[in-house]
Amino acid sequence: MAGCVSRVELSVTCRSLLDRDLGSKSDPLCVVLQDAGGGRWAELDRTERIKNCQNPEFCKKLVVDYYFEKVQKLKFGVYDIDNKSFDLNDDDYLGGIECTLGQVVSSSVFTRPLELKQGKPAGKGTITISAEEIKDTRVLCLEIEARNLDKKDFLGKSDPFLEFYKQNDAGVWQLVYRSEVIKNNLNPCWRKISVPLQTFCGGDFNKPIKVQCADHDSDGSHDLIGTFETNLTQLQKAGDGSAVEFECIHPEKKQKKKSYKNSGIIRIKSCKIETEYSFLDYVMGGCQINFTVGVDFTGSNGDPRSPDSLHYISPDGINEYLIAIWSVGSVVQDYDADKLFPAFGFGAQVPPSWQVSHEFALNFNANNPYCQGIQGIVDAYRQILPQIRLYGPTNFSPIINHVARFAAHSAQQGTASQYFILLIITDGEITDLDQTRQAIVNASKLPMSIIIVGVGEADFKAMEFLDGDNGVLKSLTGEPAARDIVQFVPFRQFKNAPREALSQMVLAEVPKQLVSYYKWQGWPPVKPPEIKKM
Repeated sequence: MAGCVSRVELSVTCRSLLDRDLGSKSDPLCVVLQDAGGGRWAELDRTERIKNCQNPEFCKKLVVDYYFEKVQKLKFGVYDIDNKSFDLNDDDYLGGIECTLGQVVSSSVFTRPLELKQGKPAGKGTITISAEEIKDTRVLCLEIEARNLDKKDFLGKSDPFLEFYKQNDAGVWQLVYRSEVIKNNLNPCWRKISVPLQTFCGGDFNKPIKVQCADHDSDGSHDLIGTFETNLTQLQKAGDGSAVEFECIHPEKKQKKKSYKNSGIIRIKSCKIETEYSFLDYVMGGCQINFTVGVDFTGSNGDPRSPDSLHYISPDGINEYLIAIWSVGSVVQDYDADKLFPAFGFGAQVPPSWQVSHEFALNFNANNPYCQGIQGIVDAYRQILPQIRLYGPTNFSPIINHVARFAAHSAQQGTASQYFILLIITDGEITDLDQTRQAIVNASKLPMSIIIVGVGEADFKAMEFLDGDNGVLKSLTGEPAARDIVQFVPFRQFKNAPREALSQMVLAEVPKQLVSYYKWQGWPPVKPPEIKKM
């Protein structure tokens, strides 16, 4: 099944958005969510935020996996973002729509009025979505600078940024990339540009490309500095020390002034095409995913014999710990050839010495902590419960460091052959937060991801902090994580949802995390896919 999935790229523009900001226009962002069943929606992707704009054309494309055989219900939401938090609940809602991916894919241009809720229009706001299948996994990398740009600001120089547009089949210019703004500089050098080739020109090296250089104004009324047209064939002449130069022309100035030459020179210093591998490329290319489970046996869970304990096994044989192990493990086990999973407990007093241990094997065999399949983990968990005493403190770092040692050993091989997933199930009262931060920062440089499922009704602020969605996680010494490797999910949100909803939410980040690690290392799949001629 996994081989049949297509990826589609959705371009979003909005018109006449509601104005929620006093004294300025809204700062919109668009998010796409997918129906995860049971009235829950899981976020798939989001665009960038555009400041002071009621008619945004979002540059970042929304990428969605398309399954022909599934009805994929989507919700698009537009928000006015006025803070730095990742959570959208504290931002003004400017309207949204619900539709299916099939509806979007089957219409060349899909436009709908935005609604604040069912039947209540969001003013005159509309959203337009167009879809394109991603067939080409190559990525275009450009290095660009400019010289002698026109001065546009009365008190300072210009604040230039670049926009690239491709001409679609109907002759309309469609935004494909917007650079960062460089403040107060007439000779800017922009950060390296990286755009999927499919997005940039649909893989057509002769497709017309329009480049606009403009002076950024914070109120959204950007001034054009100049523009030129080119195509990828011309851009490719750049590299190996020789740049390609284009005159930046302002059409009105050119008409008015006979002596007008240009409004500056744009120099393409380098133009390279690189291959981008997907999660499936790595898995099909021979990458094994190693799954380890860590179970919290601290006293705050409550006595396992008491029905109000989180470790109490109900008459039908389940509890939240077991459901989490089953739902996550049943998906991950398909990617592990030997189906042998190490499983550990932490925070309990363990026989025969009754010392507190922060990484004991669930099968009590320290030399061989492997359980046969997910059922083996479940059986070991059930057998160990009556034999240990729940205690404390709740230390995560020993088990993270344990898996990290295996991941570090694997990384020394220098190939994309093994990736490690650690599932920690906990009631959330973490004791060694500083050591855990350090352990995660260290692990972010290794081929591993950490999934934390929080059970019970505790305050999970510390877990959300470790997740790093609200900014990069840093160690106590200020060292930032090399990449985001932690995904935290509170189990209570999934109590009444179907089993697969938890695993979908929990594992959503793993493919991105795996690809980001191997890309960072520059390692291709062990057996790279054959490039299909298009």
